[in-house]
Amino acid sequence: MTSSYTQLIKNLEYLKLNQMITHLDDVIDFINANSLSFVEGLIKLTTHEIDFKEANMIRSMVKVGVFPHTKGIEGFDFGFQPNINRQQILDFTTLRFLETQENIVFLGPSGVGKTHLATSIGICAAKKRYSTYFIKCHELLQQLKRAKLENRLDVRLKHFTKYKLLIINELGYLPIDKEDSKLFFQLIDMRYEKKSTILTTNINFNNWDEVFYDAVIANAILDRILHHAHIISISGKSYRLKDHFNQEGE
Repeated sequence: MTSSYTQLIKNLEYLKLNQMITHLDDVIDFINANSLSFVEGLIKLTTHEIDFKEANMIRSMVKVGVFPHTKGIEGFDFGFQPNINRQQILDFTTLRFLETQENIVFLGPSGVGKTHLATSIGICAAKKRYSTYFIKCHELLQQLKRAKLENRLDVRLKHFTKYKLLIINELGYLPIDKEDSKLFFQLIDMRYEKKSTILTTNINFNNWDEVFYDAVIANAILDRILHHAHIISISGKSYRLKDHFNQEGE
């Protein structure tokens, strides 16, 4: 005759509740030692399963985001870039800007930490299970251009529009022709006031018409990006040069 304990294990196996199986004995002992009710014990047991699945979900969301690294905001050296408002960046990690469909633009020369900050905020969003995606601007435009040639531009635009947070890195580092500018405008227009976008760029806003080779399109893109945006201008030194100088001094 099958004992009730054995039957419970079989039921949990059938339901694929492996964490509940793993922690079952410890929870039973804890219930008995602390005279817990059936409901209290069940809550404790099911919490193990939920915590495990939540952790897996977070890992999956971070993986889907294809971030260039997994450095958190705690790894950013604010002391090296004193002109950055630390509290403002920490406020971004609360993800309040996502709820109000606001954008963030990190503006500054190469190596000052723009990508690190953008990625760290993106990882916070992914860990809170907001759909998040990181992509370099050049790669984004290449994908849109290829999709247009294959008559599936609408599908690709909808793909990039669906993300609650889209991080577009290195805008302006490579030239953008007039056709690409139109594709970029379509994406920004579809996300406007619906989803949040983080951009990193080394190009001042008054020079964007040179990047996009069309003043009308550049202004239309800027208008939509900056309408509800936080602008973080970083004028500090390069982290990469800092590491280089440190190595030279050793």
